[in-house]
Amino acid sequence: MWAVLLFCLVLSCYYICVTLMASTGICQQQGHFTINGMHQDGDFVIGGLFDVQTYLKVYPEISFRTQPKLPNCELFYMESFQQALTMVFAISEINHNPNLLPNITLGYQIYDTCLRLRVAFQAATALISGTEETISDFNCKGPPPVIGLIGDPGSTHSIAISSVLGLFRMPMISYYATCSCLSDKKKYPSFFRTIPSDTFQVRAIVQTLRHFGWTWVGLIYSNNDYGIYAAQSFHQEMQLFGHCVAFSEILPQDNNPRVIDHIMGVIQASTARVVVVFSASSLLIPLMNKVVLHNLTSRQWIASEAWVTAAVFRTPYYQPFLKGTLGIAIRRGEIQGLHSFLLRLHPNSDQRNNIVRIFWETMFGCSFETGDKETFGQQMKKVCTGLEDLSTANTPYTDVSGLRATYNVYKAVYALAHALHDLMQCKEKRGPFSGNSCADITDLKPWQLVHYLKKVNFTTSFGDSVSFDNNGDALAIYDVLNWQPSSEESIKLHNIGVVNEVATEMVLTLNNDEIYWNFEAQKPPQSVCSESCLPGTRRAMRKGLPVCCFDCLICGDGEISNTTDAIKCTVCPDEFWSNLNKDQCVPKEIDFLSYEDPLGISLTTTSLLGTCFCALVMIIFTFHRNTPIVRANNSELSFLLLLSLKLCFLCVLLFIGQPQLWTCQLRHAVFGISFVLCISSILVKTMVVIAVFKSSRPEGSGAMKWFGTAQQRCTVLVLTALQIVICAVWLSTSSPTPYKNNQSIRSKIVYECAIGSLAGFSLLLGYIGLLAAISFLLAFLARNLPDNFNEAKFITFSMLIFCAVWVAFVPAYMSSSGKYAVAMEIFAILASSFGVLVAIFAPKCYIIILHPERNTKKAIMGRENKNK
Repeated sequence: MWAVLLFCLVLSCYYICVTLMASTGICQQQGHFTINGMHQDGDFVIGGLFDVQTYLKVYPEISFRTQPKLPNCELFYMESFQQALTMVFAISEINHNPNLLPNITLGYQIYDTCLRLRVAFQAATALISGTEETISDFNCKGPPPVIGLIGDPGSTHSIAISSVLGLFRMPMISYYATCSCLSDKKKYPSFFRTIPSDTFQVRAIVQTLRHFGWTWVGLIYSNNDYGIYAAQSFHQEMQLFGHCVAFSEILPQDNNPRVIDHIMGVIQASTARVVVVFSASSLLIPLMNKVVLHNLTSRQWIASEAWVTAAVFRTPYYQPFLKGTLGIAIRRGEIQGLHSFLLRLHPNSDQRNNIVRIFWETMFGCSFETGDKETFGQQMKKVCTGLEDLSTANTPYTDVSGLRATYNVYKAVYALAHALHDLMQCKEKRGPFSGNSCADITDLKPWQLVHYLKKVNFTTSFGDSVSFDNNGDALAIYDVLNWQPSSEESIKLHNIGVVNEVATEMVLTLNNDEIYWNFEAQKPPQSVCSESCLPGTRRAMRKGLPVCCFDCLICGDGEISNTTDAIKCTVCPDEFWSNLNKDQCVPKEIDFLSYEDPLGISLTTTSLLGTCFCALVMIIFTFHRNTPIVRANNSELSFLLLLSLKLCFLCVLLFIGQPQLWTCQLRHAVFGISFVLCISSILVKTMVVIAVFKSSRPEGSGAMKWFGTAQQRCTVLVLTALQIVICAVWLSTSSPTPYKNNQSIRSKIVYECAIGSLAGFSLLLGYIGLLAAISFLLAFLARNLPDNFNEAKFITFSMLIFCAVWVAFVPAYMSSSGKYAVAMEIFAILASSFGVLVAIFAPKCYIIILHPERNTKKAIMGRENKNK
């Protein structure tokens, strides 16, 4: 309630004052202040804001009872004064140029802001409103204001001042304010600058980091608009390229020792070997003193344009620790005639030019006052004459070898002059304003000059093009500097490259051979959280850590990565597989059981041996075909059985070699028919043995008439014909075909025979199994026949081997793949064939060859009688 009443009281007093002033017809300034500066009258006046006295030692006391006084500024900054004089030089050069603003004289009003926002704001207010204390004009127009401002160099100051000037569309061209926030035309519609935005500076620095492969860096920045906005842009740009900030620390404004010690500890503890700093040199000095105190030399410093050219760090004191520093600097330029102009400067008694007197006193250590004057704690008794020779002084004021910010001031003045010149060249009824009108030169509106500033495009005497983009920013171009040791044990600046904007991209050009590195190896340091993943591996992020910290995992089988730091591995096409290094897809190996394979050779040899054994037995049986043991065991069926076994051994050869259509069709057909012929022969053999035994008894005397030779042949033929029919139907409907199998073994192409119809293949095997089971059952039931009819025992043993082999074959086959599955099938065929061959024919061959005395009817019948 009291606050509302107080506000109403203040507002009432304000209206009373306004009413009294209106009644007298006089406008009066509400405050009065004195600011150091330089002045020259002209038809149009350009304002300037410069930080000439930058270091503050005495702060005014604030009692909240009286109006605060302006601060005392000391430690004269020669480079800033050179920049202010460059503005004066540019205006003088324009006034003498008959082709630019003819018949127009430009003046200037330059103020020293003393690096204080309050002083800068008051100076800007004085520039746009005038300094007359009273004006006898009811409209309070006052003297003509300036047509535009050059400055302020600080981003924070420019933000505050441009916020107000933007309301009146008063053009303001800064030569050093780089904050990216000032590119916002909605907030700062009349702000321009001849220095690139921090957005471009950050991109240039990140391009430098990328060039050397530094993906893990530290960041230090000042606690002001310049540092904060630059840090934000830096984080975004680093994230865009997948790089990481190891630490991010803020420099204190008050040089707090605890904060400085903390930052120093973070730098020492971090694994990042590269440190990027966005700060003015004045705020960085305490940290660099700590660097010297801790003897920290194993860091690569990256300097922003705010301190890369600072002379304070290029001394022998800092040289062992800061040499090798890389930095982005404002484009250097040359201004013809500036050096001689600076040397012609002399002070005068005009109080509006009192900053020149302060400069003179600082330069020559004298005083224009007749009495003693204390400065910097020392008594100065020398009196300035104003005739001292500037050419004898060697200071940054007279050094024009590296004009950077100074060159930007020069371009800013010319930009304003060219805009005014274009405005004056406007022809009636062809103007850009409403009704095709032109600006009235006698009543110039600031927004009209802003319109022409947006379209300014000219070339300086140094050859640089000057124009502004839609955000009021200058063309982005930087020099890349390297701090190299000099012969005087200090540091010299060496230009090693350039960064410029081409089609919205920052292009970096460096001369790597000219770079000095402050490391023993004289090579760029490694600054990564994790080493790059080589081709054949991929990144695996570490949980809870930045993306630059990762492990390298080898690509899985069938996957490759052919680039460094691959995020994921690429799966090879179906018919390709990864090589040993997992960096290239190569055609898959075609896998089949070949004759050149050791396993194929072994199985082929075994097959041929089995065939030879069958042939040998047939030869033995042929030569002894009339002997009792051959005749007693049905020699015709024995020869048929040996023939079928030979076919079983030979069919194995169809399973070896690269599958062809005809081999795929024949292998199972021949296998099935051969085995049915074999088992049907054994089955008939068993039935004959049983029939012979029964016929030897009175009750079965007629049994043999059903198992004569014709019946035996017919039975074998019918059983085999049935298998032939099964194979014919199977091959005619869905025959096996060659097939490249990519699934069973992922690393190989298994060249195999697809069975076609599963039902046909199952019927073929099932029929073989059925005959084998019947043969085994009959042989097993007849196993106790007398010795002279012991053929049943051998058949039982052979069928037992046959069935055991094929029962074991099923799980073994299912668990195998590729050529080993084919090998398992061949092994089953050979094992069962050898089992039948050995079990049935080995005992007979043993008697025929080794014991011929037992190969007689009497010997066989003798055993029978003995049994009886």
